[in-house]
Amino acid sequence: MSHSDTSTTLRPGESAASGRWPLRLWGALIVLCGALFLDALDTSMVGVALPSIRESLDLSTSSLQWVVSGYVLGYGGFLLLGGRAADLLGRRRVFLTALAVFAVASLLSGVVSDGNLLIATRFVKGISAAFTAPAGLSIITTTFAEGPDRNRALSIYTTCGAAGFSLGLVLSGLLTEAGWRWTLLVPAPVAALILVLGWKLINRDQPAAAERRGGYDILGAVTSTGAVLLLVFGIVRAPEEGWLSGVTLGTFAAAIALGVAFVAVELRVANPLVRLGVLRSPSLIRALIGGGLMFGGYASFQFVVTQYLQTLSKWSALHTALAFLPAGLIVLFSSFKIADVLNRYGTARVGVAGFAFLSLGYLQFLRIGQTPSWWVILPSIVALGLGFGLAFPAINVQAASGIADEEQGLVSGLLNTALQVGITIVLAASTAIIAANAGSQRPQTNAQVLSSYRPVLVFVAVATVAGLLILASGLLRRNRTAVESTLEEELQDELDVLTLREQDALIG
Repeated sequence: MSHSDTSTTLRPGESAASGRWPLRLWGALIVLCGALFLDALDTSMVGVALPSIRESLDLSTSSLQWVVSGYVLGYGGFLLLGGRAADLLGRRRVFLTALAVFAVASLLSGVVSDGNLLIATRFVKGISAAFTAPAGLSIITTTFAEGPDRNRALSIYTTCGAAGFSLGLVLSGLLTEAGWRWTLLVPAPVAALILVLGWKLINRDQPAAAERRGGYDILGAVTSTGAVLLLVFGIVRAPEEGWLSGVTLGTFAAAIALGVAFVAVELRVANPLVRLGVLRSPSLIRALIGGGLMFGGYASFQFVVTQYLQTLSKWSALHTALAFLPAGLIVLFSSFKIADVLNRYGTARVGVAGFAFLSLGYLQFLRIGQTPSWWVILPSIVALGLGFGLAFPAINVQAASGIADEEQGLVSGLLNTALQVGITIVLAASTAIIAANAGSQRPQTNAQVLSSYRPVLVFVAVATVAGLLILASGLLRRNRTAVESTLEEELQDELDVLTLREQDALIG
């Protein structure tokens, strides 16, 4: 295919039951997987380095949270805009431009020596990821036909993201031993390499014509971005300012006002940023809520456990990171079979199974004592690896199913927004729980540290069980629909038999 092709579409015979794809298509998929892997890697690599960053830059717990939340703020705030920009401006163009910004911001984040500047660069990186993630996902969903091909491609893609999130902890441990700045610098050359390969391998696509589609929804972009930014900002600041403070309530009120204005705009414009009708899909809503709870729970678990292990037992960054390695390996190797599992059992069943393993992992970790035990840690990490390996691909496939090509970028943006807002809400709530249990002073003894962290572990487990119930409701609804359909068919058969008998009686 040449660069003049409108997309990297499969040609007849190239995606048959054999699953054989052309080499160039594999190359493009690997590039997109690499970008998602890098996004997830960058998010998780900071986790193990947080204690070193705190000590080096003298940050409080609330300020340290901003190193994570600054990225999430940019990511979650601009995802809807990024997803729609991919549809309207061209997915390849948006993907490559945002990736270049990500590389530059990564380089800057590794050389700053002020906590506020570090948070600012993390915010910029989050914005760039808000454009690369939905653009990359929508390239896949518009390239591979819905069904086995798309399931296979999305399984590979999402598993790479989950593996990056898990393996990033291990890489962070190795790099933090040499210095925490390396955890922020390494993504820069990797992003540059992906950028070059993407320029060569991702074919040009045709942006939607603004005139033909009714123009760009600039007002919708401004109101939606402002609403999400204020919501995320308010949630992150609430533990420090107080949930009922004037600043917090004012921020939430402004976010609600902008949200209402956004809905009003979307109902009136010819080319809405978000076609509200897409939210009528129950399966999409369950995927959005489930994904937010899943990512929020794991981010909070990682935030607490990495500090818990290094504070209580004085584990090194590498030792702490290796504790998470089994989960990353399980997620990585599960990618080879997850497409077959999804095709055979469906996204609903696989998602429920994944959340069951996640819930089991968090509940198992509640048995931890003042001295970390491998007999508690290892089973928990294994269960979390199995859970992520099943649930993350299932949620992504479920969200994209039944959505038209021209709205895949929108749905990608909605899903990724849900994931990031989920991280923000659950992590902010976890930080507030830590602050409430620790008091005004930092915990000094192992018992005090454990006392401040254990309620967070309970909260994460409860949030994940809630996600399990939400996904299970979809499975129950589908089973009920199937039963009703079967009863209708049986009733229709009986009516047909009665009709035939009546006809026979009349003839007789």
